Amino acid sequence: MSDGNSTTYRLQLKERIVDIAMRAFTRRGIRAVRMDDIARELGISKRTLYEIYDNKEELLYAGVEKYRVANEQALLDDLGKMSNVIDIVLYSFHTKVDEFKRTSPQFYTDLERYPQVMSMLSRAKNHNRERLMEVLKRGVSEGFFRDDVDYDIVVLLFEAIGIQVMGNHLYERFDIEQLFLNMVFPSVRGICTLRGIEVLDRRLREESLGQGFGADRSDKEGQP
Repeated sequence: MSDGNSTTYRLQLKERIVDIAMRAFTRRGIRAVRMDDIARELGISKRTLYEIYDNKEELLYAGVEKYRVANEQALLDDLGKMSNVIDIVLYSFHTKVDEFKRTSPQFYTDLERYPQVMSMLSRAKNHNRERLMEVLKRGVSEGFFRDDVDYDIVVLLFEAIGIQVMGNHLYERFDIEQLFLNMVFPSVRGICTLRGIEVLDRRLREESLGQGFGADRSDKEGQP
């Protein structure tokens, strides 16, 4: 095999290793998957695997970073196609729900044992804050979000919700859709204008997500 072909094979193998490993990690949890398992599924020796990735954390880091970047690019590609910020909110909801449904809760729990990966995800939060702020400002300009709210604080609020869900492993105790409907959407609704509330509530009802969510309570006023 020529040097050029060898290099191409090596790069392709490196990508295959990441893809196979991440599929196994997300299905079974990280700790349950051994490097031997990955090598066996790829049909390569463990020595070859260790020549490319020194250890499991290095491999996990490469996989998480690859899919984080891919997901971010997919979001950027799709943002331009969305007609308003409510579309973005619901798109983000469905994307996150699909991700959780494809992933074993054990994966997220195991992730905390890998400090380099957690550090990388922590650094990515700064970029996520900027992206979220852009969405919030778009919502204000479109008239869906209120213009009398301190959105620096709102960003911290949504971060706190994420920390609560992940840090306390609420995803193990509750369905991810219920976590959104009871934690995230009420917070989004709180920053909406009347127009934003109307559109958000209608869209949730249309998708059969929020039965009773934001229902008109005027007919119940005065009832014991």
